Amino acid sequence: MTTPQKPIGSGFGAHSTADDVLRGIDLNGKLALVTGGYSGIGLEATRSLAKAGAHVVVPARRPEVAAEALAGIEGVEVDELDLADLDSVRDFADRFLATGRGIDIVINSAAVMACPETRVGPGWEAQFATNHLGHFALVNRLWPAIEPGGARVVAVSSGGHHNSPIRWDDIGFEQGYDKWQAYGQAKTANVLFARHLDTLARDRGVRAFALHPGGILTPLQRHLPKSEMVDRGWIDEDGTPLNPAGFKSTQEGAATQVWAATSPALDGLGGVYLEDCEIAEPAPADGTRGGVRDYAIDPGEAARLWTLSAELTGVDAFAS
Repeated sequence: MTTPQKPIGSGFGAHSTADDVLRGIDLNGKLALVTGGYSGIGLEATRSLAKAGAHVVVPARRPEVAAEALAGIEGVEVDELDLADLDSVRDFADRFLATGRGIDIVINSAAVMACPETRVGPGWEAQFATNHLGHFALVNRLWPAIEPGGARVVAVSSGGHHNSPIRWDDIGFEQGYDKWQAYGQAKTANVLFARHLDTLARDRGVRAFALHPGGILTPLQRHLPKSEMVDRGWIDEDGTPLNPAGFKSTQEGAATQVWAATSPALDGLGGVYLEDCEIAEPAPADGTRGGVRDYAIDPGEAARLWTLSAELTGVDAFAS
């Protein structure tokens, strides 16, 4: 069954931390893979998972930076991976599979947001390519290590998915680039990826979730000029975060992805979008933010995107 978008009474909320949701959960003997696990909320997820006993693999575009950020955290290893480069994804997956290890948790946390127009690979728009296609290829290539242990796969999406559905007539923004719509499309793709992966994989014991971590000021905002963040009410002229903007701490921001990856309350569930450590409700019909848009969890849209993604990346673990 596909999990309905209906809260389950998790007992956690917007200000729960990654450590809060892991309290009492023993991850000894578990292996977690966290992309982006050396910066922002990804770093906090890595730290909390390792603290709970997991061995955490952190693939990184800048492995030397990752090693420095993760220094002192036991049970963590770093390897090289550039999600915008499918050859790099293949090479990382091949190296990992050669170790013969299984994967219990995958958290796709790495992302770029609202960057200037950038083309990667064969000319793909960079946010769609990095946030979606790179993770799509990674999970499919790692499938031989993911399936045997009945892993959970977690796609870190965003409330930014409200900005745009999949633009089937111009996915690559060839007809004019808008950084926020491009980000929105990529984040919608993250939700649809988890939706269809769960459909394909649940009979094999693998479940998938997507989520909005909340608003958090992290290096994710590196492409935004200060003036834009001031205009949006995120920071003041001195660069100080404004509390009315409702930003979470990085520990709070990491909580929902860690909850998705480990919570016993989600056993037997999947294919659902989460926020604030809870299953989110459908977005309000009046267009206000919060919840999940119908287009992001539509099974037809999810299947269509999976087919396209398999064609673009040349990899599909479920192809007959």
